[in-house]
Amino acid sequence: MQDQAISGGADRVLYVLATLARSDQPLSIAALAEQTGLATSTLYRQIALLKRWGFVLEQDGLYGPGPTSVQLARGFDQASFLIQESMDDMARLAHASGETVGLLVAVNDQAVCLDMVESNHPLRCSFVKGRGLPLERGASAKALMAFMPAPRVADRMRELAAQGVDTEALTRDLAAIRSTGHAVTDGELDVGVWGVSVPLFRRPAQAIAALTLMAPSTRAADRTDSLIQLTVAAAQRISARLQLH
Repeated sequence: MQDQAISGGADRVLYVLATLARSDQPLSIAALAEQTGLATSTLYRQIALLKRWGFVLEQDGLYGPGPTSVQLARGFDQASFLIQESMDDMARLAHASGETVGLLVAVNDQAVCLDMVESNHPLRCSFVKGRGLPLERGASAKALMAFMPAPRVADRMRELAAQGVDTEALTRDLAAIRSTGHAVTDGELDVGVWGVSVPLFRRPAQAIAALTLMAPSTRAADRTDSLIQLTVAAAQRISARLQLH
């Protein structure tokens, strides 16, 4: 990803902005250099440009998303076709199951949460809007990856193999997900968290997003079948609407 991201000036600016957006906290130039592999002189130029346009805000030598980024996020929430077509069924699924429901998409090597509806239980699992998760781990990531175009999956598998990931096991998991049409994991990302994720389709066999339900493993244990059925039904309704447009 990094080689592609820093191939040109415009790419470098966007790469810096994307790195800041993925971070849970403001970053120093040194931290940005470590995460992006860019020279500090280059980073200062990119940051100055982003600050001028309001995409980045600086405080005490730390940099984070600025007010223009907030405007973009607000505009996305209001105008996103995917969110608009999904939100009613997300709310219905959360109400029927009593659990947290999220809408996630694949961005580069991460599964990113676009929107969520939280459970009303005091003990609940939560997504964080805008936060990315490793694309190869967890129900959401695997449901997305299973229905990606084959060349993209092959590229990602090569990257993961270089990182020491057991790609043979992952390939078997993805094949099983394509067979059943949904992914289920228990404790794969977070101990004690069960999840089911169903891909959303606008075109056959290529996921545009994933609808995911999460619950504490102890609460899901005796009703996994019903939670899977509820999530599959909600995803099918959303996909049907997406395919009408």
